[in-house]
Amino acid sequence: MRIDILTVVPQLLESPFSASIMQRAQDKGHVEIHVHNIRDYSTNKHKNVDDYQYGGGAGMVLSIEPIAAIVEKLKAERTYDEFIFMTPDGELFEQAACNQLSLKQNLLILCGHYKGVDERIRQKYITKEISIGSYVLSGGELAAAVVVDAVVRLIPGVLNDETSALTDSFQDNLLSPPVYTRPPVFDGMAVPEVLLSGDFAKIEAWREEQALERTKQRRPDLLK
Repeated sequence: MRIDILTVVPQLLESPFSASIMQRAQDKGHVEIHVHNIRDYSTNKHKNVDDYQYGGGAGMVLSIEPIAAIVEKLKAERTYDEFIFMTPDGELFEQAACNQLSLKQNLLILCGHYKGVDERIRQKYITKEISIGSYVLSGGELAAAVVVDAVVRLIPGVLNDETSALTDSFQDNLLSPPVYTRPPVFDGMAVPEVLLSGDFAKIEAWREEQALERTKQRRPDLLK
């Protein structure tokens, strides 16, 4: 998979992709992540990429020209399965979308900034709009990092245990059950006996029961 990210603050994306699973995924060749500075495509001598909005109002808006320039350049080099815009008014990002995007080959992501982007960019280029929650960040960079992390970890070979991602919360509309590790007793609190039994059928049944109960208590909306 190849992921290209367009941003006015590329520094915000350096750390999330340079350590842990994301770095290993790149080292193994499972994903290429390319971050592009929109300012590099500005024809303004001051490298401005924003302007006042028509009709007045507070806040600046990302301009059309530099974004269109970089998009046309990238599209001439390859075909993108999705061009994603990170925006608070986008579709709420959930596990089903992660699964779908993990099957794609080329993704292009635009990080919103300021008061947003000229609407004509959305009309002309964007194929999918994503929000990671009902709140507003300073820009779309951190949201883009969340999306990339959630998608890349699902690519076969990225995780050491490929079944791990399949048992994550939300994969089957259930939250994950409780998990335990050594020691078997800590401060008087013991690991459930069934997990020490070695009876994998009983263990699996216990986990399914616990997952359902936890979902009922914490996220009953998922069961609908």
